[in-house]
Amino acid sequence: MRQGLADGARFLRAFLAHPRQVGAVLPTSRTAIRAMLDLADVPAARLVVELGAGTGVATREILARLSPEARLVAVEIDPRLARRLTERIGDPRLQVVCDSAEDVDAHLDGEAADVLVSMLPFTSLDADLRRRLLDQLPRALRPGGTAVVIQYSPLILGELRRRFADVRLRITPWNVPPAFLFAGTRDGSG
Repeated sequence: MRQGLADGARFLRAFLAHPRQVGAVLPTSRTAIRAMLDLADVPAARLVVELGAGTGVATREILARLSPEARLVAVEIDPRLARRLTERIGDPRLQVVCDSAEDVDAHLDGEAADVLVSMLPFTSLDADLRRRLLDQLPRALRPGGTAVVIQYSPLILGELRRRFADVRLRITPWNVPPAFLFAGTRDGSG
């Protein structure tokens, strides 16, 4: 419980310092994270990429589902949060990268992800950055790969439909605030 409160305080400080970059006052609930990850086949993935790892709420759940031979690249732009994530999770499958999600390709060793998990606050970003980041999602995926995205507004649905062959939506009303979960599948034709 104490660690959860400390993480909440760290998250709040990061939000207050950079509200458009963090996008939420509190970390997303584990229930919403689990529902989001249920939209992708994480156990079968060889490479999972997480964008906006924050305090590691999703990171831990991804690792719990990830096979022993798979790899997770978690990208976090805030140096304090990235450092804390590295210190707290000593899993050899995890590579924490302190960088912008725009540069994720530079950290994938020429591979493409089977699953991409986005915790990025798209609706709070300026339009040009939002477009560049959304364009990055299908590029980071292998054909047939799935991107799962959590948002606190349904406004991003049209943007995702322009980039993915198939987009599914689920709402988790028990998260505070209610979360909109999207799963976009990259066209399998390469």
